[in-house]
This record gives sequence, C-alpha cells and structure tokens, in this order.
Amino acid sequence: MMGFLSKIVKNEIVTGVLNNRRGLIGLTVILIFTFIAITADIISPYDPWKLTGKPYEPPSINHPLGCNDIGQDILSEVIYGSRVSLAVGFSVAFFSTLIGICVGLISGYYGGILDEIISRGVDVLLALPSLPLIIILAAYLGPSIINIIFVLSILGWGGMARVVRAQTLSLRERAFVESCKAVGMSDLSIVFKVVLPNMFPIILAESALRVTGAILSEAGLSFLGLGDPTQKSWGMILYYANTRNAFFMGSWLWVLAPGLCIAILGTAFYLVSSALDEVANPRLRRMR
Repeated sequence: MMGFLSKIVKNEIVTGVLNNRRGLIGLTVILIFTFIAITADIISPYDPWKLTGKPYEPPSINHPLGCNDIGQDILSEVIYGSRVSLAVGFSVAFFSTLIGICVGLISGYYGGILDEIISRGVDVLLALPSLPLIIILAAYLGPSIINIIFVLSILGWGGMARVVRAQTLSLRERAFVESCKAVGMSDLSIVFKVVLPNMFPIILAESALRVTGAILSEAGLSFLGLGDPTQKSWGMILYYANTRNAFFMGSWLWVLAPGLCIAILGTAFYLVSSALDEVANPRLRRMR
C-alpha cells in the first residue's frame, strides 16, 4: 500500500513539473547538459588535453570557441567540464540531502531533548561562515574533486535538516500518522514509509537548489586555485582563463563560455525548484 502511495506522489511530482512551463524549460535544459556530459567522449571535437591549435587562436571553423593559451580547444574543454561540474553538483546534493533527511527526521519525529541537541547543532553549523570554512578545509585536504565533494557535503546539510525537521513536526501530528501508530506500525516504518513520502516535493525542490550551490561552490574554489588541476571543470577553465589573462589576449570566449554554462544550468535548476515548490504548495498554484 505504501509503495502504491509513493508511486502516486512521484507521478504527481513528474506531472506537476511537466505541466509547469518554467519547470519544463528547466528540466529540458538540465537533460541537455546531462546528455552533453554523458556523451562528451563522442560529441567533443577534440581531446581537451591535447594541443590542437595555436595559443590564443581566435574562433574558427575548426575551433568554434578558439584555443586557450597552450592551444587546447576551448569547446572541448567546456564539453568535458560539464561532466565534472554536474558530477560534483549531483554528488553533493545527494550526500547533503541524505544527511539532512536523516538528521531532520530523527529530530522532528522524536522531539524532546534529542531535538533540542540536534537543533542547536544545526544552528551552529548554519551560523558558521561557510565560505571561509570551505576554503580552509579544501586547502587543508588538498586539490581533489573527491575532497571538494566531501567538504561541500559535510557543510551543506544544515538547511535541508531544518526544512525536513519542520515538515516532520507538522506531519507527525496528522491523523494518518496517529492511525499508523494505532495499528502497531514501528517508528522506523512510519518515518520512512509514511512521513518521508509526504515531503518528496519539498525535498526535491531543496535538492535542486543544492545542485546549483555545489556547482557554484566548486567553480568558486577552482577559481581561487583550490580545484583539481587534473580535471576539466568549468571552474578550472575560469581559473586558467583568469591567470592567463584571457581578456587582455582577446580570448574572451574562454571566460564567457564556462561562465554562461554555469549561469544557464543554475537558472534551470532554479526553475525546476520553483515548479516543485508549486507542487508542494497548492497556494502557489492558485496564485499562479
């Protein structure tokens, strides 16, 4: 029965996003970038690590976005960069959401002193200056995509935990939860089979924003020189474009292309998140 209800909730989520113009546009853009990331080996005109042109070569038929300072094709770099940036975004969103859900469910469902301790811990995490802390940890652990994912995940779950806790506090007082308790369902079953499915749209909306935040954070760390130099990410492309004076050398597409990709993808995830908010909140649908 619970599996059937879960399928209904998921179908309502998909239908709600597809019937929302902003959500449909955002989802389409995300799928396009995902396709580019998956098929980068096939659609990329060159190996992004090989020297295929002249340094700072202007755009041409062979190199639509030109070449960087050592003759690597910028278009190929951007295509491969989508793979790394999306991998970081989805990974951080998954792990931070997973941690936030577990912490929020425990805190909101059981309440009492446990809720008080967890809530104060979340408050401390959210009160910390996240950017300096991320920079310090990333610099200490070393330049690695795995390290960036780890740092962003362990510092990014606080907001999700607070949202899940608030929803759990509301749902645990509902009649259907009391009915489940009356028929003898265990707390674990109630939490994961009854309470959690009822907040899927809100969780997905928050997760979509976390993908954007992770991509921006990775780009920011890479731009500061804390990224993984062995990987082609949009952030690392911007880092090298900045350190090699791309604008002064007339290679402005070297900066514009990855920056525009980050902006477009971030906007797409925001549109999907907005559509999911409308699915979760009927008042927003009526207002629209």
